[in-house]
Amino acid sequence: MSTVKGDPVVEPTVRTRRLGSELRRLREAAGLKVDDVVARTGMPQSKISRVESARLGIRPDDLNALLDLYGVADFAQRDALHSFARDGRKRGWWQTYRDFISPAYADLISLEADAVNMRSYQSTLIPGLLQTPAYARATISAIRMTSLPDEVETLVTVRQARQSVLTRPDPLELWVVIHEAALRPRVKSDPGIMREQLQWLLDRQQLPHVSIQVLPMDAPPHVGLSGSFAVLGFPETADLDVVHIESLTSALYVEDPAEVSRYGSAFEHLRAAALPLDESADLIAQLKDEIK
Repeated sequence: MSTVKGDPVVEPTVRTRRLGSELRRLREAAGLKVDDVVARTGMPQSKISRVESARLGIRPDDLNALLDLYGVADFAQRDALHSFARDGRKRGWWQTYRDFISPAYADLISLEADAVNMRSYQSTLIPGLLQTPAYARATISAIRMTSLPDEVETLVTVRQARQSVLTRPDPLELWVVIHEAALRPRVKSDPGIMREQLQWLLDRQQLPHVSIQVLPMDAPPHVGLSGSFAVLGFPETADLDVVHIESLTSALYVEDPAEVSRYGSAFEHLRAAALPLDESADLIAQLKDEIK
């Protein structure tokens, strides 16, 4: 199948999938079939289908033609979609590690780099953006089970590099709710690892754009029982926010606005059930002091 000159073939990423799914949604909302778009724009049918399936990039003028046809007048929405079209083929620092990280993990790093805020609930682990190297090394080794030491060290390096979003000139606004159970596990061979990690949480909480709450062990049943998740917010429009859910072997990205909204509501419930910021800090300090 031929490709129109100037239209880049791309590896599907969260950005290109979001662009494609949004263009498909807009086309369907306008009551148009692919054949209708072909007739009214002159674009090849294969091109439209491949853009919507995230297999082909799109030039700015062609994207404008589609947005005009679909009746998209909102400048913020148009800018957001142009951003996805540009960034879908952008190479970030994490591409250097593509032999060590999965495409889903690369998508997460890419999203963190673009997001303006992140709301995360963690039930069993300290969030990756707040992990010390020693804690990251211990947890990565345990979760991956078969990784060689050099691979583990590379992944620790990647995890630390991700944290640059918290120290860049326009830092990511991070709000996390961590279940108390995640603060209590001990690395028996070296209890100092957990003590250092808890102190790091206290240090990070001093940043004006980082908020850490603890959901106590005695909290009544709550929506977080369904598992950990993170909601990544973007500056253009809430309709393009994404939820990240990670499992042992893969990651799920929730992009449907209605579902994303439900996760946002779930986070607000968890935030309300958690200890206030000052009490959370006191509990973290207490748990740190209990480690001998």
